[in-house]
Amino acid sequence: MRLQVESEMETKQRKKSTIREYTEAIVVAALLALFIRAFVVQAFKIPSGSMKPTLLIGDHILVNKFAYGIRLPIWNTQLVHVSNPKRGDIIVFQYPVDPSKDFIKRVIGIPGDTVRIQNKKVFVNDQPLDEPYAVHSDTRILPATISTRDNMSPLAIPPDCLFVMGDNRDESHDSRFWKFVSFDDLRGKAFIIYWSWNKDGEMSWSPSMSYVRWNRIGKVLN
Repeated sequence: MRLQVESEMETKQRKKSTIREYTEAIVVAALLALFIRAFVVQAFKIPSGSMKPTLLIGDHILVNKFAYGIRLPIWNTQLVHVSNPKRGDIIVFQYPVDPSKDFIKRVIGIPGDTVRIQNKKVFVNDQPLDEPYAVHSDTRILPATISTRDNMSPLAIPPDCLFVMGDNRDESHDSRFWKFVSFDDLRGKAFIIYWSWNKDGEMSWSPSMSYVRWNRIGKVLN
């Protein structure tokens, strides 16, 4: 009888030990995932076409959170400075008009630059910017009296701020309309597409027709 009682106690202890091991593993995995998301890399989904053709609606990207520095979540205090954004970087940041939203654009002007736009052409420090990534879907050229989309007076970039634009120039809501992105609002630098889903696709292996855009997976962003 005593042996049977001891056996039952050992079984219960083993079950408790197994449950504890699984619980600890889950907790550690959750904490590790939170740490990675907060300080190392974070996934984002592209919801709009403002960065076409570089990024398409349905692209899922990874963002390097420590490319420019390490920040404390919630308080957004920088602990370690790594580098400053460079012209041409594709960045994710808090939308200055509504910080609850994240935007993704390309860096056009860095602190100390002067940016102007003349008939859709971007000039930085009075030099035309070479932009093989930029596209225009509207042949109209709007005067500055109507919109700053195609013509914008010279704008000096203040310290710790960036001037950003979408690659799909005629369909992007960016610094031409709401001015600057503060360094404090940076989420990180986009560096790769890890998944791409075309909701208007079909069951096919053709990259242009399939639900999954196979040819975009693994594409390095630059």
